[in-house]
Amino acid sequence: MDTKIIYVTAIAIAAVSGGYYYYSGKGKKLDVDSARNMTYSAEKINLTQTDENGDLHVRAQVDKLEQDMQQKTSSLKNLNASMYKDGAVDSTFFARTAKGFNDNEKVILSDQVVVVRLMQQGKMEFLTDELTVLPKTRELETESQVTVHSPQAEFVSQGLKAGLNDGQYEFFNIRGKYEPK
Repeated sequence: MDTKIIYVTAIAIAAVSGGYYYYSGKGKKLDVDSARNMTYSAEKINLTQTDENGDLHVRAQVDKLEQDMQQKTSSLKNLNASMYKDGAVDSTFFARTAKGFNDNEKVILSDQVVVVRLMQQGKMEFLTDELTVLPKTRELETESQVTVHSPQAEFVSQGLKAGLNDGQYEFFNIRGKYEPK
């Protein structure tokens, strides 16, 4: 047999084999890409999250979660969460509906929102229809009406900006009563 025929046959077999392996890998890649477009759903979720030091950071219960991996959004029903600081509950959050954006860097709570901030002097409770929470920086804000109950005051504010780390609160157009101790 001529060596030229053997070389051509070997090249043809190599080309067919290489093409097969190359395109079979592409098919698997397409399967992975289509999995990213999926929306995941779960019910009755209990979450415990720690910070970078291993200390308890957040505990939450959610009745239903839907997560869109491509859009990096999530939708939660009946969120009940507690944030911890120095090993103790610092704040609690409740909302009938919550929407998370950009892997929950920003979360918008809505429908019967109740936030309780636990302090040495007692607790401060915020009631509103909608509230934006930035979990990493522990900041809250809303332009909706907020009813505030604290040991020293009860009032209504048309909006709120709060920093849970430093305890700084900004209220707008306040109406209510203040009774310092």
